[in-house]
Amino acid sequence: MHYTMGLLTALALSLSVGSVAQADTLDIVKQRGHVQCGVTTGFAGFSMPDDKGVWRGLDIDLCRAIAAAVLGDAEKYKAVPLNSQQRFTALQSGEIDVLTRNTSITQQRDTALGAISAGVNFYDGQGFLVHKSLGVSSAKELDQASICMQTGTSNENTMADWARANGITYRPVVIEQFNEVVNAFAAGRCDAFTTDASGLASIRVSRMQDPDSYVVLPEQISKEPLGPFVRQGDDSWLNVVKWTLHAMTGAEELGLTSANVDEHLESDNPAVRRLLGVTPGAGKNLGLDEKWAYNIVKQVGNYGESYERNVGMASALKIPRGLNALWVDGGLIYPLPIR
Repeated sequence: MHYTMGLLTALALSLSVGSVAQADTLDIVKQRGHVQCGVTTGFAGFSMPDDKGVWRGLDIDLCRAIAAAVLGDAEKYKAVPLNSQQRFTALQSGEIDVLTRNTSITQQRDTALGAISAGVNFYDGQGFLVHKSLGVSSAKELDQASICMQTGTSNENTMADWARANGITYRPVVIEQFNEVVNAFAAGRCDAFTTDASGLASIRVSRMQDPDSYVVLPEQISKEPLGPFVRQGDDSWLNVVKWTLHAMTGAEELGLTSANVDEHLESDNPAVRRLLGVTPGAGKNLGLDEKWAYNIVKQVGNYGESYERNVGMASALKIPRGLNALWVDGGLIYPLPIR
């Protein structure tokens, strides 16, 4: 009996501590007055400062959307540049509130690092960038090649598994800092560069002296669902980040844009009225103002707007929507219902 009561006491204590932890980040962000987002050290299309020092990109827009949802102002955020080795430590330690940094969701990351994913904002896959002069048109022609990659990422294991499965021998050139990997490839220290295909498109356009001399090979050798991470046990904050993303994708599905959202405040569509807070409830459920999603759409835009200006056809990267199209258009973006 004493043993059972001890277990019950411990359980009650853990639940109590857990409840406090769940509310911590949301309360801290509200009190601090800005969201601290972990981003890359510079990745065109996803998170990179422009020539005026203003951070821009798909992941930055997600950070801005979180700020709009929680604080009513998309500009109340701080971008914290992190390399691959720093990102999860920064999240675990509380240096950042959310990791919005082109990070693949894997079972190990979702269970063993004290972090948990809050959704997918870009479906990707590991690919290869080569100089056209190499004369290869397929990754399977890279036998005996030297391949640049960054340490501390999932790329190393994925590359090793794929090469073993396809009977390919290669020489890895593994470098810790991302910029140094790019420089090594540009200097000809390796035949190919492997990372997420979106990253390769970004590197080709923004970092290669003559982008037209390089080509991204057609194969993708892995599934790389990229998305935001928060700390485990922080359920209130997890809900905010998760539903911020679904508000952006749901707005696109409903035809709401930054330009027309005010017109839709008079909509008779129940889904639109719930999303925009005309019919109250969703904001209260999240511990936010009822205009949380309206603020996202008005100040940042829907997912499609963000995609097009940062990585899509209106950007330098010109990455087709593909898997990142809405489900009704044959893609994998499937907004969960707000009701």
